[in-house]
Amino acid sequence: MTAANEGLDVAESLRRLLGQTALTSNERVALLQQLLGDANCRQIGIYPIPPGFKLSVVIPVYNEERWIREVLRRVLATDVPKEILVIDDCSKDGTREILKEYDGKDGIKVFLQDKNGGKGAALRRGFQEATGDVVIVQDADLEYDPAEYPRLLQPIIENKADVVYGSRFIGEKHRVLYYWHALANGWLTSLSNWFTNLNLTDMETCYKLFRREVIQGMTLRSNRFGFEPEVTAKIARARPSWRVFEVPISYSGRTYEEGKKIGLKDAFSALSCIIWYRFFN
Repeated sequence: MTAANEGLDVAESLRRLLGQTALTSNERVALLQQLLGDANCRQIGIYPIPPGFKLSVVIPVYNEERWIREVLRRVLATDVPKEILVIDDCSKDGTREILKEYDGKDGIKVFLQDKNGGKGAALRRGFQEATGDVVIVQDADLEYDPAEYPRLLQPIIENKADVVYGSRFIGEKHRVLYYWHALANGWLTSLSNWFTNLNLTDMETCYKLFRREVIQGMTLRSNRFGFEPEVTAKIARARPSWRVFEVPISYSGRTYEEGKKIGLKDAFSALSCIIWYRFFN
């Protein structure tokens, strides 16, 4: 295990320990700075949240009754001031009934789409409703860990970035699953990089963070999973006005039996979006 990973494990243990005490977020940071030193804290993503800061967590949902309660529990547990915007994309299982229990509680707002429009359509609604300083996309499953929000936010809060991508492929732990998915992700990212001149390692990642003015100032059109290459192309087109960072994240992918939805047709759709949005808006 590398020293950086050991530091991350120590930080997570300290977060859990300090989470059992009645401290504010910034009081916990101050205590950790005393224990670890300011430089070490910043290296592993521990830093004070600015006064008045708010994160908008946008969660597109479709047929996730199995996971949605646990996802919301984990998002609520993150020690970041936030609002949670859940957009149900016309689920056919019991997801809508579950979400109605949460609407209006603990900063959660639920929006019910009239028809199934796809992930991109749900995200557009969420971005439109966001009021936070920073907006993050959170899938409604357990593949991505909300406990990593502080690390992802750091480049923006320190005014080093306007957009942050969480990469599954730069040195973090991940569940071992499908070789062909990893190959397709790498191929699509490389092709996107070729067209955009970005050097991303994970264009298809769910965890994308934006300053609110960035994402609300963008006209998005893709309805399904074409959101990923579309938003990447439009970010690249706006450079150098928007600074882009990548941050390593863990990943616990799920199987199709567990509800994974993306498939081969979405890979071909992403390919067409990469080419289309390189030349057209």
